[in-house]
Amino acid sequence: MIVCFDIGGTAIKGAYATAADAIETVGRLPTPLDDFDAFVATLQGVIERAGERPECVAISIAGVIDVETGNAIVANIPCINGRPLKAELEAQLGLPVLIANDADSFALAEAGIGAGRGHRVVFGIILGTGVGGGLVVDGHLINADGGFAGEWGHGPIAATEAGNPPVHVPRLRCGCGQTGCIDAICSARGIERLHAHLSGEQKNSEAILADWVEERKEAARTVEVYIDLLAGPLALVTNVTGASIMPVGGGLSNVPQLISEIDRAVRSRILRRFNRPLVVRAECRLEPGLIGAAMLGLSRRGDS
Repeated sequence: MIVCFDIGGTAIKGAYATAADAIETVGRLPTPLDDFDAFVATLQGVIERAGERPECVAISIAGVIDVETGNAIVANIPCINGRPLKAELEAQLGLPVLIANDADSFALAEAGIGAGRGHRVVFGIILGTGVGGGLVVDGHLINADGGFAGEWGHGPIAATEAGNPPVHVPRLRCGCGQTGCIDAICSARGIERLHAHLSGEQKNSEAILADWVEERKEAARTVEVYIDLLAGPLALVTNVTGASIMPVGGGLSNVPQLISEIDRAVRSRILRRFNRPLVVRAECRLEPGLIGAAMLGLSRRGDS
């Protein structure tokens, strides 16, 4: 049995997993943000309620493990930020601990029991509050020890002209500190900034996409430019990784028509030719973090 956690800045969700399709969730607990002892105690309480000694603890977290130092980079949970989290949790809990970024966990879930089943190379895409991703090859994360593999949303690569006819697109400052990241212009907040730039309208991403589905002119132009900005970098990711399926999660994936249009644009720009969709809506819509953590833990014993 594996004890799984999906840890965010607001809540810690727990589960017990005996197989990829046998995951028992155990509810949500508040995340202790400033007290490491309380953070460990929260995890320990879920472990003790399992009723048996687990094989390991597997964690999905909204952060990154620095592969050079082993330290966690988790800005929204100060009590674990900068700590050698795996080593400290193993010492405190007395169990092996596995940790993966939440986007990586999403990719593992899709590769194991989602849209990526049967595919050797799966690139999971997040389009929501941020733009991110994770790469799974032969059922295993390419960056199993941590690091930034799959973070295609960052780097100064966003085009300054897009759409047909081309329109100027501003290079926006990104939360990572760089200017011109895909994350800054193609996240949910990014499409809102893009729409304001193109139309002068201040609308949230849900309203923009709803207007687009209804074929309203201003939204149609925004989404056309948005897809043009997104498709080039995604095509490059496909060429570099050799991914044969790219499941999409995050809030923007809730509009199936958008995913279909992104798929068509990406497939028109890659070297390999597919006669089926490449970019698809994720199938693990509920608790992908816990499912991915379970897959991470189960892979330790060769069950996935």
